[in-house]
Amino acid sequence: MLAATVRLTRDLDLAEECTQDAYAKALRSWADDGIPARPGAWLTTVARNRALDLLRRESTLRRVLPSLVVPDTVPGPEEAPERYAIDDDRLRLIFTCCHPALAREAQVALTLRLLCGLSTAEVARAFLVAEPTMATRVSRAKKKIATARIPYRVPGREELPARVGAVLEVLHLLFTTGHTPPTGTQLVRQDLVDRAIGLTRLVRELLPDRDEVAGLLALMLLSDARRETRFDDEGRFVALPDQDRARWDREEIAEATELLAASLRRRPTRYAVEAAIAAVHAEAPTWEATDWTEISGLYDVLWTLWPSPVVALNRAVAVGLRDGAAAGLAALDPLLGEPALATYGYLSAARADFLRRLERWPEAASAYAEALALTDNEVERDFLTRRLAEVRMNLGE
Repeated sequence: MLAATVRLTRDLDLAEECTQDAYAKALRSWADDGIPARPGAWLTTVARNRALDLLRRESTLRRVLPSLVVPDTVPGPEEAPERYAIDDDRLRLIFTCCHPALAREAQVALTLRLLCGLSTAEVARAFLVAEPTMATRVSRAKKKIATARIPYRVPGREELPARVGAVLEVLHLLFTTGHTPPTGTQLVRQDLVDRAIGLTRLVRELLPDRDEVAGLLALMLLSDARRETRFDDEGRFVALPDQDRARWDREEIAEATELLAASLRRRPTRYAVEAAIAAVHAEAPTWEATDWTEISGLYDVLWTLWPSPVVALNRAVAVGLRDGAAAGLAALDPLLGEPALATYGYLSAARADFLRRLERWPEAASAYAEALALTDNEVERDFLTRRLAEVRMNLGE
């Protein structure tokens, strides 16, 4: 709805205001009149009508009218313009936010704020910066789009390479936000997961020969294939070792494997290597049969392509599962002083698990308590609380 309203207003702030007004009107009228047959269409129509009213009231309609319609055609190498058979306002919004005139962090932050619906505080947490800093960054990005008159459209093929990296990063973050929301009471937000997969398919239609796009889609499908087994009938988190692999979606795995094979024929990309790691899990018939040597080696390759603290953390966990809990703790120790991981609950949770395996109960209890303090997702908190209770039982508490 927001993306469709942006198409009309050409102003992100105004579109957000009209979107909020539409929801407010729905809360008032639906209680009396009932929910309409097509709630999304109702909301979009109300938002767009509100936008038109505001444009008229401010006497700017005449000035804005020439830019209300942006053609879907972009001149290509042929004499006739090339027409993309894609009309998705959300994809247009992503490409608008990922314009190279904006800094990369601003591109990703703005898209997470607008497309994912994350609060400014949640986006700030994802970037490990203060909320006021992120609010300023998002505000400046919006103003830059307005003042630079960045067009609201899917760019021409010659423009795509400059934006595809940021677009894929945004889609990956959109997926991970849905796969494991940082806050809230749900383990999975399937709406965000499905949106990320759908938009990545659209980008693949635009760029069928780009290996990184195929790799990202493969990664998403392999991760989503486990969705039905990540929680039990009571909604509690089920860790990967305890998941029923017979219930994993084999059609998604087969499609992802085919995409991955194609994307690995040439130079491997970050997303393809991440997908290869997920594929090793998908191919293992049991947790015990997982090839941790191969996974550790793939993390070594991933580090060369994307040297980030999170990759180092995941590699350390793989080393511990390959060589034993003591080796895993040793691999995690250098990361304790990493500023980017200071508030990252998964580091504390990984240490807690290795300490539990080593039966170092007091240290394990402390690490689980620390992980709980750094975790806001209620389903994950419940899992950590249960693990902490088990550890404390071994302490005699």
